[in-house]
Amino acid sequence: MTQHISDDEARIKVRELIKDIGFVMLVTTDQEGSLSSRPMAVMAVEGDKVWFFTDANSPKTMEIGRDHEVLLACANPSGQAFVSVSGRARVLQDEAKQKELWSEGARLWFPKGHKSENLALIEVDMLGAEYWDSPGSKVLFAYGYVKALVAGKTPETGENAKVRFKGG
Repeated sequence: MTQHISDDEARIKVRELIKDIGFVMLVTTDQEGSLSSRPMAVMAVEGDKVWFFTDANSPKTMEIGRDHEVLLACANPSGQAFVSVSGRARVLQDEAKQKELWSEGARLWFPKGHKSENLALIEVDMLGAEYWDSPGSKVLFAYGYVKALVAGKTPETGENAKVRFKGG
């Protein structure tokens, strides 16, 4: 069931879900026109922007250079939370921003920290999103299953909303 919430509330929900899940699949278009996807750790969600660290010479940076349109998809199946975001990406090297967003978890890929020579940022401006946030409890799921089986009624599925962001 789709719940009716304001666009501002839906935008807040999208931001919170992305932060809580912490990882996304970043989908770009490769040089043959095929979709290419890879997991990325979310470094920050600021307003309508999602930030990631990347290697400046990686294939995804080349793909973003050719086609700025990207998709972010993230899921927490055990919590029954899912988000899909369409956006516009750009790659930049900004030492101050890299220092601000630095996390020791990134040292695995960038041993010299925020000053690593190939460290770059991917900034994604969110244009539009859809999310699904359902009750994650197995007990609630089991109750919904029994209700559907016995009463022939579909269970409450939680929140689902589509929202546009300022750039979309």
